[in-house]
Amino acid sequence: MADPTSASTTQQDHTSLRPGALGVAGIVFLVLAAVAPLTGIVVVASLAIALGNGGGTPMAFFLVAAILLLFAVGYAQMSKQLVNAGGFYAFVVKGLGRTGGLIAGLIATLGYNFFVVGTIGTSGFFMQNIIRDLTGLDVHWLIWGLLSIVVCFVLARVGVDFSSKILGVCLVLEVLMLVVFDVSVLVQTGYDLGAFSPEAVFSGSLPIGLLLAATGFLGFEATALFSEEAKEPLRTIPRATYTSIIAIGVILGVTTWAVVSATGVAQAQATALEHLPTGDLIFSLSQQYLGGPLTTVMMILLLVSLFAAMLAFHNSATRYLYSLGRSRILPQALARTRRNGAPQLAGIVQASFAAVVAIIFAIAGADPILTLVPAMLGFGTLSVLILQGLAAISIVVHFRRNRDPRWWSTFIAPGIGFLGIAAISVLAIVNFNIVAGSEELAIRLMPLLLVVALIGGIVYGEYLKRSRPAVYEGLASDLERFSSR
Repeated sequence: MADPTSASTTQQDHTSLRPGALGVAGIVFLVLAAVAPLTGIVVVASLAIALGNGGGTPMAFFLVAAILLLFAVGYAQMSKQLVNAGGFYAFVVKGLGRTGGLIAGLIATLGYNFFVVGTIGTSGFFMQNIIRDLTGLDVHWLIWGLLSIVVCFVLARVGVDFSSKILGVCLVLEVLMLVVFDVSVLVQTGYDLGAFSPEAVFSGSLPIGLLLAATGFLGFEATALFSEEAKEPLRTIPRATYTSIIAIGVILGVTTWAVVSATGVAQAQATALEHLPTGDLIFSLSQQYLGGPLTTVMMILLLVSLFAAMLAFHNSATRYLYSLGRSRILPQALARTRRNGAPQLAGIVQASFAAVVAIIFAIAGADPILTLVPAMLGFGTLSVLILQGLAAISIVVHFRRNRDPRWWSTFIAPGIGFLGIAAISVLAIVNFNIVAGSEELAIRLMPLLLVVALIGGIVYGEYLKRSRPAVYEGLASDLERFSSR
């Protein structure tokens, strides 16, 4: 007679992520890879200097880091009570209830999946151009983009611990290149403290500077997504969150300080605007401070950075699909995992969705940088900002409802963090053309998809409550199964 526990054990093995696969370093690698520091400097910092507050942009990065660290104080407290692969979706269910969590889950799923589509366009475009310039081999961007997502899919199926090791190598190489650049500027020119003067910080548009700087931190929130796969998650997730935010702030803030010091603080905005059409501000400074060979290395590492971001966002998007499948919001088959704990069907669905959307854009003859990338990354950015805001208010509501006596860590700090994130989110909606880098009407109307997610979440929640009450009730009970006692 068969062991009655064997079937359940087998079932658990095929619907559970692999516990204990990641330590603090592994999660930090996954998160910082999504942030893609080199890409953040080449793209985000250049835009922030040009369109934001010019020579005062380093302070914009440090201010955003401070806001997110305040949010992280409450985030750490919630992480100690909740271990769930649903990430911020799980936080919102805990704080704002099932329907609120459902809305957050839909926004997260849309945002992260759109992000992966955008990375296909970005990787494909830069691979086509950089490889052509270096080797003469000219391959269509779609081929490079699809090849990249296939490799990401294969690496993700091997296991999240393996992905973290690959991303760790990529991250070290990226950061090492930025450190070399920073030191070179320090030795040859020195850092200009004028970047932190009131005249510099409030020059140009500080609100736009803060908005663009905030996009450089997108991805830090993924720490909670890997909580079920973390070693000692109640300690690992808070530590990984603090480490990630501080690391991002230091890397982007200090390197941006080096950039504006190299151009001259007073001239930084004008110089960045000059290079905006070609997007080569950082590479032009690299030629000056590092020379041709190291600039070529930087260009190659940009491709590595873009690939690392794609792999990290693929892992994150897959876990949202997995979590929503496990909660039966989406088809339950998405909760199947391989023997090594890697999501099975969710990974296939995610990679296929991203590839199909990219192919549709390519068949339509759309330029990846002018159409695909701004549409997908712009909306993904806005979605994650809104998701962060929902998580922040959920933390405050949850702990106030439970009359937690720790006012600083459960109300004041996360409350200030929420106000900061909410302000940045409003800026993102009002200035979506800047976030998306496009004035196309279709792209500027994309924030309306959030309204669709809001209405869809409310309608779907009512449907589940009336027609599938067990599933609706299970949205919260699923969290309890993975919460600490």
